Amino acid sequence: MDQQQFDLVVIGGGPGGYGAALYATSAGLSVAVVEKGALGGTCLNRGCIPAKAFLESAAVNRHVQHAAEFGIESSAPVVNFAVAQVRKQKIVDGIVKSLGAFMKSKKITVLDGLGTLGANRTVTVQHPDGSSSTVVGTNVILASGSVPRTIPGFEPAPPGQHGPVMTSDEVLMLSSLPARVAVIGGGAIGCEFASTFADLGAQVTILEGLPKILPGLDTDVANVVVRSFKKKNIDIKTGVKVLGHTPNGYGGTTVHFGAADSDAQNLEVDAVVVSIGRRPFADQLGLHGTAVVVSDRGFVEVDQYCRTAEPGVYAVGDLINTPALAHVGYAEAILVTKHILGESPSPIRYDRVPWAIYCHPEVAFSGPSEEAAREAGFDVVVAKHQFRANSRAQILGELDGLVKVIAKKNADGSAGQILGVHMVGPWVTEQLSGGYLAVNWEATVAEVAEYIQPHPSLTELFGETVLSLTGRSLNA
Repeated sequence: MDQQQFDLVVIGGGPGGYGAALYATSAGLSVAVVEKGALGGTCLNRGCIPAKAFLESAAVNRHVQHAAEFGIESSAPVVNFAVAQVRKQKIVDGIVKSLGAFMKSKKITVLDGLGTLGANRTVTVQHPDGSSSTVVGTNVILASGSVPRTIPGFEPAPPGQHGPVMTSDEVLMLSSLPARVAVIGGGAIGCEFASTFADLGAQVTILEGLPKILPGLDTDVANVVVRSFKKKNIDIKTGVKVLGHTPNGYGGTTVHFGAADSDAQNLEVDAVVVSIGRRPFADQLGLHGTAVVVSDRGFVEVDQYCRTAEPGVYAVGDLINTPALAHVGYAEAILVTKHILGESPSPIRYDRVPWAIYCHPEVAFSGPSEEAAREAGFDVVVAKHQFRANSRAQILGELDGLVKVIAKKNADGSAGQILGVHMVGPWVTEQLSGGYLAVNWEATVAEVAEYIQPHPSLTELFGETVLSLTGRSLNA
């Protein structure tokens, strides 16, 4: 068996894995990446990128439907989902190809196959042709990611077969638009799929077991999404449990669900999207002869520097119990590389990372919600302003949404340090950076209020919301 030595061996080529490889290479380390599928992991191939491509197709359909309001006469749009699928796949394939070429240009060794970790930081690679090889890392990063969670009785059809039940993996491979869709789970991913299908013309029902969709979001923000979803005729059923489903024999199925205090209800649909989150995928990592610990929930256990209990072995991304966000994987990759280099990096403040949900209207936030801040014992002052009062939002015809800023209350009653910034509305995922920086730099209201926002712009609303917390304002 051929054996090579590297400064760093990464198992998994998703955002955390390829991010670590690229950053470590830029710092002068020799790196090998082991990936059993396509480079880019879930985010690029079965998650963030393809999902947002479909969301953009849905946005174009929505814009054309309302074109007459802007003085542009157009015929009724027709959704050709097969074309949207081809466009999505072209985007994904192009980025995968570019990533591979970029990693090659950086002299990163990419090994195609399943990587398992053994003692002494030895990684065995089982290649698709049946051969195997081993590589040894002075350091090893585990970055094998996650897979969709499923519900008993709601498993998707085996590969190569078709059925009405799908996870995010199967949904993103659809070539036709189902007319009636049940989305099980009202979290971020579920709401993105519900928004996509509704804006493309499907009849959508969300089935959520908790009392509200988007649990954990600031209540004011979540309420805007609920109202907007109802305008799209998305039927939101909360506090319900799915009990099973009965296929109808011609591609669809009847979903059976009910609340604790009511009889079971039936919902006939053409597709069921199971969107109840993802689980860490440590299943094929081996780990025999190592001290790496996998918790009962399947997460690899790490400390604040992403170190496992095995010397020289780290874990990042969805594999560990931190926010399952691609950009958090990037941040963990940088943290680990700096730690390997002895640069004494600061641990990641996971309570302050930026969050983005790409449904329509979009959601973005950093820092605690108003409820969470109060529960943590902070005495806070809050300001919120609606996008309907913003000139750029009116020009765009996107009036639903708000910006909400939560700040500490000073002893004199004035607003001090900014704790949280929460946004819902047009393109807020592109607007959060100012709020994110304010939260993480522990900036005060007075400091941020000094900064000028361009006019007319959507970002003015953040500036005006902060300004109003000084006790003075322009438009409030």
